[in-house]
Amino acid sequence: MGAIKRLVGVIALPAALLCTANVALAQLYQGAQLVQADTIANVNAVVPGEPFLVGVRLKMAPGWHTYWRYPGDAGIPTEIKWQLPPGWHAGEIQWPIPLKLTEPGDIQIYGYQNEGLLIQQITPPKNIGGSTATLSAKVNWLVCEKICIPGEATVGLTLPIVSTNTAANADLFARFQKRLPRSPGANFSASWKKDANGLLLTISSPELSKSSSVEFFPSPKESLAVGHPRLETRNSDQFAFRVPLDASNRSIDSLPGLIVFGNSPNDPDGSAWDISAGPQIAANDNHSSLRELVRFLVFGFIGGFILNLMPCVLPVISLKIFGFVQQAGQSRTRIFRSGLAFVAGIFIWFIGLALVLVALKSAGREITWAFQFTNAYFVLVMSAVVLIFALNLFGVFEISVPQWLSRGAIASGSAHGDIGSFFQGVFATILATPCTAPFLGTALGFAFTQSATIILLMFAAIAAGMSAPYLLLTAQPAWLKFLPKPGMWMERVKQLMGFLLIATLLFLLSVLGAQRGVSALIWASAFLLVVSIACWIKGAFLVPSATFRARVIAFVVMVALVLGGAAYFIGEKFQSVSMVAAANALGNGWEKFTPDRLASEIQQGHPVFIDFTAEWCITCKFNESTVLETDTVRGAFSERQIVKLKADWTNGDPTITKMLKQFGRPGVPLYVLYPGGSAQPYVFPELLTKNIILEKLETINHTIAYQP
Repeated sequence: MGAIKRLVGVIALPAALLCTANVALAQLYQGAQLVQADTIANVNAVVPGEPFLVGVRLKMAPGWHTYWRYPGDAGIPTEIKWQLPPGWHAGEIQWPIPLKLTEPGDIQIYGYQNEGLLIQQITPPKNIGGSTATLSAKVNWLVCEKICIPGEATVGLTLPIVSTNTAANADLFARFQKRLPRSPGANFSASWKKDANGLLLTISSPELSKSSSVEFFPSPKESLAVGHPRLETRNSDQFAFRVPLDASNRSIDSLPGLIVFGNSPNDPDGSAWDISAGPQIAANDNHSSLRELVRFLVFGFIGGFILNLMPCVLPVISLKIFGFVQQAGQSRTRIFRSGLAFVAGIFIWFIGLALVLVALKSAGREITWAFQFTNAYFVLVMSAVVLIFALNLFGVFEISVPQWLSRGAIASGSAHGDIGSFFQGVFATILATPCTAPFLGTALGFAFTQSATIILLMFAAIAAGMSAPYLLLTAQPAWLKFLPKPGMWMERVKQLMGFLLIATLLFLLSVLGAQRGVSALIWASAFLLVVSIACWIKGAFLVPSATFRARVIAFVVMVALVLGGAAYFIGEKFQSVSMVAAANALGNGWEKFTPDRLASEIQQGHPVFIDFTAEWCITCKFNESTVLETDTVRGAFSERQIVKLKADWTNGDPTITKMLKQFGRPGVPLYVLYPGGSAQPYVFPELLTKNIILEKLETINHTIAYQP
């Protein structure tokens, strides 16, 4: 039941013009005007403290459509992000009753044709300064006919601020407010029942018996895949609807949605009842949501635990094991305290990351797992941090903290302090984020569609899973006796771990090269050289045995080198290099993913395999080297003539982000197989094996053989 978003990357005209008159903004494609967007108010002026209505109007070209809040099997709902003055508030979008449209391939969508008005209530503060108020909003939509084209515009209007006002645009608002769903009447009842195929909704109302057409339009949350509802039985004033669900969603007890009725399907004079908050539905939702939440939290815990086995965190895990070796024979209290500090570092990073994501979501931004690695500057900072840790392990200098915090090393195998253990935990989680362990993608995909509280709970569950083995090991110090005893060999092991961090540095630099190109990689390396020199100065001259004058000079030179290097190599050279496509040379039969290419192949009935990947995703690289790029799998793809598309998310491509969101995934890797024809796409697990791929490809041969 996965959705197929047939997108074509066309840039909409980004114009914003605010004035007292309504100004329409047009989306053009190949000379044709597809969408005009403007905003209107139902009043001619603003009265402080009095709410009023504002509508974003989209006028579509004949035959084209935009999407409802639940787009169905395909599409993206229209988004409105208001930019209001301080103290102003915008209410929820009031969605008119959509049309139900069936497209080739039995793709069912819900949307609007010709004209749509999305209404929101705007509440101004009681005290407003100035004589006018300027309101603007960024609107994003997807408009489709045979192809789909994303569009965007900044719309707005300026209204005078007065003590009294009059109505405006009354006819237009009345026409669309008439199409808004309402609450069911007093004689309405609804009940849900689960069975092996999904849900059965039974409704009863005398008013519905007068209508020739009665339909159920589901409106599930984004992470839930829903089949096509159909009317199963109709007896006088009682109706039963069958709603198919995937096997993975059989714990759902009910669905929000609309009961749409009229003289015919898509009746322009029809009506709708919103049953999202009915008493039966609300009670069932609370029960099922709790079970669903617990299940996904367990997935998050398991995914966090498996992160310890991913190659991303190997260098830091090795450091922690090295610390355990050093702690053998120490007091139980000290060992346990060190373990708690390490666990605290894991929790602090995950909770901090969750708070950032919550803030981004509140601001209307797309939130994804490992989003920070799509930022070249974050990767550059991480490269510098890894280099500093490696130089510390090589003995170039010692990392220390103020005496009152007790001396310790951030990532050194010789660290005895709790500060060192804490930052080891932070460092481990930072390096873990490019990996998506099994269960983790499913859990995060669910959490990112939920409230801030559930997002925080999910990240806490992941942190608990990742920290569990260390907490158990330090809580049972007797287990440390199985580790080798401390000795002179530890110095060599510490240096060896420094080389592991250098390997991590090479990985990060390869990501920078993919994001910004060779020139940016050279300038970043030059800055890292300056950082290395500063670390050497600290180890050679900024030491307790040096005179105060020598230490001051060394410190000044260090600061000058780092700041000067950052200003020249990063602020001037690195910043001036524009981003490049991460995958310039695909090879081995791979072709660059574009939404229109996918749509074209699907229309022709060709099977398509999409690899959603990124240069910084170690799990992706592991899957590619051990599965996708092996001779056996490549031969199977070629034999069945499967089109292989690579969707590179290294720089956080927004179109690919939308596709990931469609499949309920917070990030990469994601592997999707479109079998061809009208068959629904198949989503593979995050970790691939040859058998998983080959067994699924065997079904493609059967599908092709029997296609008409």
